[in-house]
Amino acid sequence: MKKRKLAGILLSLSLSAGVMAGCGAASTGGSGGKETIKVGANLELSGGVASYGQSIAEGLQLGLDELNKKGIDGKKIKLVKVDNKSEAAEATSGSLKLVSQDKVAAVIGAATSTNTLAQVQIAQGNKVPLITPTGTNPEITNKGGKVNDYVFRTCFIDPFQGTVAANFATDKLKTKKAAVFIDSASDYSKGLASAFKSAYKKNGGSIVAEEAYVAKDTDFRATLTRLKAAKPDFIFLPGYYEEVGLIIKQAREIGIEAPFMGGDGWDSPKLVEIAGPKALNNTYITNHYSSGDPDKKIQDFVSAYKKKYKGKSPDAFSALGYDTAYYLADAIKRSGDASPEKIAKALAKTKDLSLVSGKLTLDKNHDPIKSASILEYKDGKQEFNTKINP
Repeated sequence: MKKRKLAGILLSLSLSAGVMAGCGAASTGGSGGKETIKVGANLELSGGVASYGQSIAEGLQLGLDELNKKGIDGKKIKLVKVDNKSEAAEATSGSLKLVSQDKVAAVIGAATSTNTLAQVQIAQGNKVPLITPTGTNPEITNKGGKVNDYVFRTCFIDPFQGTVAANFATDKLKTKKAAVFIDSASDYSKGLASAFKSAYKKNGGSIVAEEAYVAKDTDFRATLTRLKAAKPDFIFLPGYYEEVGLIIKQAREIGIEAPFMGGDGWDSPKLVEIAGPKALNNTYITNHYSSGDPDKKIQDFVSAYKKKYKGKSPDAFSALGYDTAYYLADAIKRSGDASPEKIAKALAKTKDLSLVSGKLTLDKNHDPIKSASILEYKDGKQEFNTKINP
């Protein structure tokens, strides 16, 4: 993380101390009146990873629309959105606004691990539950062995995702020599890479090259040339779609034919626009669901999403946004009075909740125990390959 961004976060957190000590508004409130329950959404609606936040917002809104038709014990959820602009400092200030000014009962977001981590202290200090649909870094929910009582997630975590990728690379693709190419400023990228390397070596494979880039880089040819020289038969690329698209495009241009694989950070329609359909052939991702999965619950969701958003197909971020709406609504219903503290306790006790991305049961760290899907790109389209159980 850049020093300027870090300074901004620290300043915002120092300001949050006053909120926590001075009023604690969100810990005792949270409803928007007798008939509504205010819920915040702190998402990347603009900036470098806006595709993620926008997809979550669409899925979340679809879920809330469905839930509000019947209501939750006679009440409806009112969504209050803030745009964190894909920046950690903005995520911190947005969370402060939602908690101290809007007095929401819970906050949903952010999409990325870094922007979610920037909100954890505020959630903890104000005792307002924070749910990330897609933040996969383990430290979001458990820091140094201590569980964050007010922080939850709807997605699986990086160690599981990285391990699934390593097992697929060795067991299904039969590779033996892997290269790893990470975003050195991304908690998400580093977390997946660490889990992948450990599992890949355990499976008998060797890591023949490791390289790094920084978000917003656009020319990767020199680094890719070094990776090519190491002659890997597999390249693990855990990053976000903007850089990943350029990396794969340039890799193919210099003659790298090895399969690439990444995580859910690839999952954006813009990836195909940036890389090109042909370059993405022989690439794979671990993901939370596949719209091609024949499961009835998934296909019902896909149909409803396409109907609401004019034929647009939902990605995993959309599905997890939708699931988060139902995850939170289920906890609100079980909480009794929809207060933030009781909602948090209900969220922690969630078990066997049937969602689009699978049955959700939380473990002791507030992390879901659920399946992962492997998707393959063929001529620019994702195809369901297999499903891996935890």
